[in-house]
Amino acid sequence: MAKVSNKKYLLGLTVALLPFLFYMITKSMSKDKIDLPDYYVVDGIDTVEEDGETYYDSIYHKVADITLTNQLGEEVSVNKDLSDKIVVVNFMFTTCPTICPKLTGNITMLQKAFKKNDTTVHLVSVTVDPETDSFQALRSYSEQYNVDHDHWWFLTGDRDKIYNYARNELRVVMGKGGEGVEDFIHTQKLVLLDKERHIRGYYDGLDTVDLSRCADDIILLTLEKKRKRRK
Repeated sequence: MAKVSNKKYLLGLTVALLPFLFYMITKSMSKDKIDLPDYYVVDGIDTVEEDGETYYDSIYHKVADITLTNQLGEEVSVNKDLSDKIVVVNFMFTTCPTICPKLTGNITMLQKAFKKNDTTVHLVSVTVDPETDSFQALRSYSEQYNVDHDHWWFLTGDRDKIYNYARNELRVVMGKGGEGVEDFIHTQKLVLLDKERHIRGYYDGLDTVDLSRCADDIILLTLEKKRKRRK
């Protein structure tokens, strides 16, 4: 019990100190003394000739768009409608009796942490059981957690589209799984996407210390300038 209490205390402390963290991180960045979140998933190497010199730069995976229906019954596009947002994505389903209730409960801490700066980040929870989870079911579920519908979407839609997005775009599940109804994703990972839709972090959504790390990384990304070509 002490360990759990300590984790909750650490996350609560991070939330309380967010304004101070913004100040300290901004101050550090002005001195070029800060490490930004890494880029994940390299798709290749780009070679460019510029001013008589050859530059080699990693081509980082860009997550493709997905259009689904949110808990309000609206068709929404993650990339187009949230083009100016940092996005945190997770997967869940409303009838989950194990990790999903705790996972969703933990994500409410992120919602609380960025309540005063909720234009920065948008939370996205995607059901892996769309046959059961209609948008009405997702709305009912989300309201149990006092979700701010303007800044946290619960999405449903075509099953194949969702599973392709999880596996091939967010890379949260590498195996093929089973076939048909036996093909089922159940992950506790949170995936952090920057405004250009590069993957910038994976976090254990059941670990409040890791959730604090996610909050810190979101702050860093709000202060990041466009990535320069590296020689």
